[in-house]
Amino acid sequence: DVEYTTRLCFACGEDNPIGLKLKPVYDGEKVWAEFTAGKFYQGWNKVVHGGILYTLLDEITAYAILCYGIDFGVTAKSEVRFKHLAPINEPIQISAWVTRLTKRLVETTGVLALKDNTIIAEGNSLFYVWRQSKKTILWDLDGVIADSASYHFAAWQETFAKSGIKFTWTDFTKLFGARNDFIIREVMEDKVSEEDVKAIIEAKENSFRKGIRGNVKPFPGAIKLLNTIKKGNFKMCLVSSAPRENIDLLLGELGMKEYFNCIVSGREVMESKPSPQIFLLATEKCGVQPEDCIVIEDSPLGVKAAKAAGMRCLAVTNAHSKEELAQADRTVDSLEKVDLITLIQRV
Repeated sequence: DVEYTTRLCFACGEDNPIGLKLKPVYDGEKVWAEFTAGKFYQGWNKVVHGGILYTLLDEITAYAILCYGIDFGVTAKSEVRFKHLAPINEPIQISAWVTRLTKRLVETTGVLALKDNTIIAEGNSLFYVWRQSKKTILWDLDGVIADSASYHFAAWQETFAKSGIKFTWTDFTKLFGARNDFIIREVMEDKVSEEDVKAIIEAKENSFRKGIRGNVKPFPGAIKLLNTIKKGNFKMCLVSSAPRENIDLLLGELGMKEYFNCIVSGREVMESKPSPQIFLLATEKCGVQPEDCIVIEDSPLGVKAAKAAGMRCLAVTNAHSKEELAQADRTVDSLEKVDLITLIQRV
């Protein structure tokens, strides 16, 4: 069987010992990268071979259409105009962007330039759209998009104190990401009736909503990444253990109600994270398969749920250490370090 992988790609493969090892980045408008050719990539003496220059343009252009939600495109036409020699051992800046997109065709423009903005080459390409991407991004809310953990902790601490229970930050972080009833039974060791659980949840949520209203702030990088994904026509689903009332409040405060194709709240499933139920329900709502999904989480319980659902997972160390989130496919300390290409190809 043929393994479809980019690891040995001549242009971007990390494991190709003679490859170009391009690391493209998408800034929401263009895909760009930088490459410095050594002596093994020259044609004429001390001049980069034209075939290498075309490869640079072609590769970054391919990433440009990928960032518009096209999983696979076939080159119909490619035109390159060479304008200046490219010396070896000097950085070459590569950029490409989509200029027109229909259901069947994509048109792109690409540029190679030196650091002083001297244009080396310009290119225009036309692609047939062969397959739209099925990739779907599943977002947690609290601790990933909304910086709300301290408000949840204060509300739990106040509510449990009324029952004579000391609730510490360590207790909170172990359970953050779980559904309210799960947290209560873990803390009170099942010595609580169903009616008491409902009353405690109501008290906690009233306290939380009172504290968070008007004080909601997004984590750095979250809004930019959301905008980039939305522009790329990828499906997004919000998957949160929180009650729907909390979700609507936070999304309203942040102005994000129109970002998501679907929303799944904790009350829609029988089991709390780390059960995969909530993520599997999200796939049903979005009409995708688990293997098409990438989950963005911040809690060990959420990471376990995502992996149990058969999904890839990016974890952000906003409230937990990298070691605590080790089960994730990739961890970062801020979403500011994540662009669309990193998310869909390197998680």
